[in-house]
Amino acid sequence: MTTVSLSEQDNVVTAIKPLEIGTDGATQLIPRGHKMAVADIAQGAPVRKYAQIIGYAAEDIAKGAHVHTHNLEFRGVDTEYEFSTNLRPAPKATVQDTFMGYKRATGRVGTRNYIAVLTSVNCSATAARMIAAHFTPDTLTDYPNVDGVVAFVHGTGCGMAGSGDGFEALQRVMWGYAKNPNIGGVLMAGLGCEMNQIDWLVEAYGLKPGPLFQSMNIQDVGGLQKTISLGIKKIQEMLPVVNASTREEVPASELMVALQCGGSDAWSGVTANPAVGHACDLLVAQGGTGVLAETPEIYGAEHLLTARAIDRATGDKLLGLIAWWEDYTARNMGSMDNNPSPGNKKGGLTTILEKSLGAAAKGGTTPLMGVYKYAEPVTAKGFTFMDSPGYDPVSVTGQIASGCNLVCFTTGRGSAFGAKPSPSMKVATNTEMYSRLSDDMDINAGTILSDGKSVEDVGREIYEMWLRMASGELSKSEAQGLGDYEFVPWQIGATM
Repeated sequence: MTTVSLSEQDNVVTAIKPLEIGTDGATQLIPRGHKMAVADIAQGAPVRKYAQIIGYAAEDIAKGAHVHTHNLEFRGVDTEYEFSTNLRPAPKATVQDTFMGYKRATGRVGTRNYIAVLTSVNCSATAARMIAAHFTPDTLTDYPNVDGVVAFVHGTGCGMAGSGDGFEALQRVMWGYAKNPNIGGVLMAGLGCEMNQIDWLVEAYGLKPGPLFQSMNIQDVGGLQKTISLGIKKIQEMLPVVNASTREEVPASELMVALQCGGSDAWSGVTANPAVGHACDLLVAQGGTGVLAETPEIYGAEHLLTARAIDRATGDKLLGLIAWWEDYTARNMGSMDNNPSPGNKKGGLTTILEKSLGAAAKGGTTPLMGVYKYAEPVTAKGFTFMDSPGYDPVSVTGQIASGCNLVCFTTGRGSAFGAKPSPSMKVATNTEMYSRLSDDMDINAGTILSDGKSVEDVGREIYEMWLRMASGELSKSEAQGLGDYEFVPWQIGATM
């Protein structure tokens, strides 16, 4: 087999390996992962893959020709939407799966047990990093149940409006990390004069100071060095309390998994993303939650999600996000089709429509139970959606703030990504890349093509690793220490 056809309605196929002229009817060289026309396509006619339109022919395309950015153009979405017409609830699992997690006083369950040093503003970032750096593995040997002390720093918090989308998103991120069940204790560090005041956050979100939630400002404490010393002292006092938490057997329904992709290629929508979608279905059957994100990367596939929306209000909320993004990109003189990166295109993807149809597969097949703002707490069980950009660190930051205690990240080009406090596993879309980057990839979904495995078999493999990771098994990115620099809150609005 040298090409893959995904539907009888498609007029292109995807090359599994480079096609020379004359191979399988190719009239031009077709790079691996790229598309070949299997019928003549007239200029202006739709090009179909996944039985969906991925763009329009920019010129006449002959059968056997290479179809890519040079002859395929993007047009905006103009779709008649259906709502709640494709509702396929997951059958309730007959056996309740479990994992070993940390029960919190809130009733939620963590998969890790970190102490977080959170900053309200960039001005306190150095203090936070120096406080966290004090707590090396050697200093934590007496606290085996503590996974580490991590500084979550960012480049904003001042020079911004004190209300509106940007301010509210940052506050939701800070509140969400403080409340994430993978965090056992919190030290919040500020400067004192910033727009993003810690006291406001505490009051607005009902955070209660105590042994496991402490705060301080550099200006009040008396400077950088005194702040670092006080911060170290406060965390030293937290450590025995956080260490007292131990893992207990809990149902898989307590898992909330961030569904993410980055460095996508032509195989993302064929192998890894559908396999993750099946894993999501298995989790939903257990009563757990999957959180899809990256709104620009469902653009052109949102009609598939509105048909799965549990009700009209949920579908309309999703379309409201699409409309916001169309306006946002237009105001900034961009295009929704700007999203496919050079790496995506080199891997065979052409338009955002093609990328989105593959990306949406991570959400499986069950009903869409809720749609949420960036970093808003996800309260629904089942398959859900959270608004975010397609930039992976920003998107995952929002998903963790929304409550995700695991991250599942598919990649075709290869991505050196990890997340804290929620461990990230990586799923490779193709065997060639998995072999080249085997130190970074946890699961090889490329076996669906190279070894004839089924999507369901690989999906089960992914789901079972979720349970093991939730119980403490390290993912490859986690074992290499990734995750300290991937905290990137979404900056919306003007810097003033």
